[in-house]
Amino acid sequence: MFHHSTHETAAPRIWRVGTLTYTAGGIAALFCWLLWGDFAWSLKERAAASVATLMIKSFEVSDFVYGLIILTIPNITNIILVPIVSYRSDRHRGRWGRRIPYLWMTTPFVTAGMIGIGASPFLGRQLMEAVGPEHISYRAAALTVFCIFWFMLDFGTTLANGIFVALVNDVVPRNFLGRFFGLFRGVSLIAGILFNYFLFGIAEQNFFLIFLGLAVIYAAGFVTVCLKVKEGTYPPVEPEEEKAGGFSAAAKNYFVECFGHPFYRWVILAYVTCGLANIPFNAYTIFYAKSIGVDMDAVGKYLAITYLISLCLSYFLGMLADRFHPIRMGLVSMVLYGIVAVCGIFFIRGTVSFAIIMILHGVVTGSYFTLIASYAQRLFPRELFAQFNSAMAIAVSLSWVFVSTVVGGMLDLTGHRYHYVWYAGALFSFLGIAFLWVVYRKYLELGGDSAYQAPAVQAVES
Repeated sequence: MFHHSTHETAAPRIWRVGTLTYTAGGIAALFCWLLWGDFAWSLKERAAASVATLMIKSFEVSDFVYGLIILTIPNITNIILVPIVSYRSDRHRGRWGRRIPYLWMTTPFVTAGMIGIGASPFLGRQLMEAVGPEHISYRAAALTVFCIFWFMLDFGTTLANGIFVALVNDVVPRNFLGRFFGLFRGVSLIAGILFNYFLFGIAEQNFFLIFLGLAVIYAAGFVTVCLKVKEGTYPPVEPEEEKAGGFSAAAKNYFVECFGHPFYRWVILAYVTCGLANIPFNAYTIFYAKSIGVDMDAVGKYLAITYLISLCLSYFLGMLADRFHPIRMGLVSMVLYGIVAVCGIFFIRGTVSFAIIMILHGVVTGSYFTLIASYAQRLFPRELFAQFNSAMAIAVSLSWVFVSTVVGGMLDLTGHRYHYVWYAGALFSFLGIAFLWVVYRKYLELGGDSAYQAPAVQAVES
């Protein structure tokens, strides 16, 4: 006897994050738009700071002044502005979402900042002629113009960074975060390879064209993200969060919530300390290379090799972060970086050893940031993520202010003996290992992989 059965089409798998739902096609489209925005972001990040470093050194500033302008002063500004925007973004409810409006707001600052930096030599001459060469030199005039547009770029960049990461947290399903940030890392590395291999060696002769190109790509990328990525709806803000009290009440609420629980203090301390390990060498790589006779074209090639290796690793590192958790993988990568820093202290003797250690530094540092990328998303309260992430950004900025000032001053006092940056890197990596271990133990106490819940934030007393 023939038995007929009807085969129904299997329902497509659905992924959810908040009120958003995605099919596989929806996830793919979301990834494409966000990755295009990330390419524009990463090209700016990979290129702008390096080219700006070459430009500001052409004005013959000291290492201390370089650290002050490029790292210290912008971070002081960021300490004030980032928490305000992040706090308001978490609580904003509007037609276009709570993140997209702020990305719209920051895009003109970043775009105009890069164009202005590129035009600094020309605008500096115009300023000198307007004021009079007897009152201001060309270098002082060009440096003044550079600083104005650098601070504009840094203002927009810092605010956009926190909001962009928060947007990812709001729209990407949690079980994809590690792999998603692995793809982010891959896109970032492709941008770095393209810039460093083809353009870095000629950057000193083409400042304006490079910054203009970066500005156009950045604007196109973020306008597209704002138009194509859709946010869901969010729960209404609790009435007590809107009560009277003004700025002082909001500030108190912010700091009590973010720093009131000891677990979150350890989470932030560990992240900040580990992040400092690579800063001394990264900040002075170009000056270090020039001090031992490595030309800029070779540095660009070394960076391209570093990024190519890291690109091959990025997606798999994201999978490892999803499988084993960012805390565990962060510990492993920090141990490796400590070994690299010790090797930097004892084994750099010329251009070949410099190249080897520089590439190892870049691969291990990149691996760390890929593996730790979803650390904050996994540990902070989701509903207040931008606020908590900005609190961590405050701590990062404060640490940069201190470290950049101390390291820059130390290098000036030692006659620009740049190998000392490795001592600082080793110190921070070993401290970071200790602090991450504390976070890991507390994470297990809070439920670990199977039952972790972000601790409730401490309420502000009336």
